[in-house]
Amino acid sequence: MLKAFKYRIYPTKAQRSNMQQTLELCRWTYNETLAYRKNSFEQEGKSISKYETHYLLPEWKK
Repeated sequence: MLKAFKYRIYPTKAQRSNMQQTLELCRWTYNETLAYRKNSFEQEGKSISKYETHYLLPEWKK
C-alpha cells in the first residue's frame, strides 16, 4: 500500500523573498534559453542542443 504525506510550510518573509527570487531567476534562465534556441533555429536553421546551451550559463552569471 502506498502512502503519501503532505506538509504545509510557513516560510518567514525573508525565506519567501529568497524563494521568489530563486524562482524568478529560474524563470528568466528558462525563457532566455528558449529564446536563444528559437532564434538560432529561425535565423540559421540550426538546432541547438540542451548541452550546448549549458555553456551560456557562466556568461549569464557574470
